[in-house]
Amino acid sequence: MTTTSPDAAIDPKADGNRSRRNLWFLRLAALVIISGVSWLAYWLFYSSQFVVTDNAYTAVELSQVTTAVEGTVKEVRVHDTQRVKAGDILALIDDADTLLTVKQAQSDLDLALRRVEGYFVRDELLAAKVLAREAEARGARAQVESAMAVERRMSVDFARRKALEKTGSVSGEELTRAESSAVTAQAELALAQANLTLSEANLASAKAERNMNVTLITGTTVSSHPEVMLARAKLEQAQINHRRTEIRASVPGVVSKLQIQGGQRVHIGQSVLVIVPVDEMHVNANFKEVQLSKIKVGQAVKVTSDLYGSQVVFKGRVEGFAAGTGAAFAIIPAQNATGNWIKVVQRVPVRIKLDSTELKAHPLTVGLSMTVRINVDASDK
Repeated sequence: MTTTSPDAAIDPKADGNRSRRNLWFLRLAALVIISGVSWLAYWLFYSSQFVVTDNAYTAVELSQVTTAVEGTVKEVRVHDTQRVKAGDILALIDDADTLLTVKQAQSDLDLALRRVEGYFVRDELLAAKVLAREAEARGARAQVESAMAVERRMSVDFARRKALEKTGSVSGEELTRAESSAVTAQAELALAQANLTLSEANLASAKAERNMNVTLITGTTVSSHPEVMLARAKLEQAQINHRRTEIRASVPGVVSKLQIQGGQRVHIGQSVLVIVPVDEMHVNANFKEVQLSKIKVGQAVKVTSDLYGSQVVFKGRVEGFAAGTGAAFAIIPAQNATGNWIKVVQRVPVRIKLDSTELKAHPLTVGLSMTVRINVDASDK
């Protein structure tokens, strides 16, 4: 019986295939190891320096244009999608009523100026009147003193003649004349005292009248008088309302949501259109809460849009963080106080400020999808 050795039973071709398979397995293992090491190195030295999200959208603070006066729209000078500059006239409201109000307020101001000027002129007249009344009072007081002296003299003379009547030294006619003179002097004294009382009353009235007028002008001039200032304020308000018949753009941007037409009656506070300041566009990037620990205000940001693709890269800065997650400000916020609670990773809006120069070169509109990449290890702020 013939025997075959084990070495002779091995097929040289199969052995070659096995060797090649082992070599490919080694190559594949080396490739996997190299790829893993490369990916780990890439993540450690580069990718870990960035946080990225495509849950980001352009946004802007819209400028709501409302009417400040009531009236009929006379002319609309813009249309939707039109670009406007700050100060451009957007629409005109019929100004007939406001113009009449301005004229009336101007007339009221002129009347107030004349009335207040009259207060100051009247004060001079009243001051002269007080001086005249004081002179009258002094004269009346002098008359009283004179009448008192005459009355005393006449009374003494009558008393002396009355005493001499018994001796016969004084005739009855002489006594009668002395008595009549005494009575007349008393009457004149009473009249002088009455005139003094009247003069003092007139003086008090003149002083009170002047004090009342002084109260109206104390500490003021014609231009700073409250009545003039009130009339001037009403005129300025009327002029402001007249200017407000020209509805102007407060910011530059694009007109949107135009809601008025010529001939339409508008009321105070009515919304007429919206201006989108596209040159002040920013991005709200919704990062996961686990990504926020490395994001700081001022960090450099690179943003790309689906509109322009990766060939246009916008540069920006982290401007701030929202005060809560999107779910917290939802119309129906999540209530996690129940037993059936499942933890869900939340997203927090991060505001990205874009460069206005780049926005002018590559305009964006509100609501576009963006991809945001933040260099969290950048040292420049």
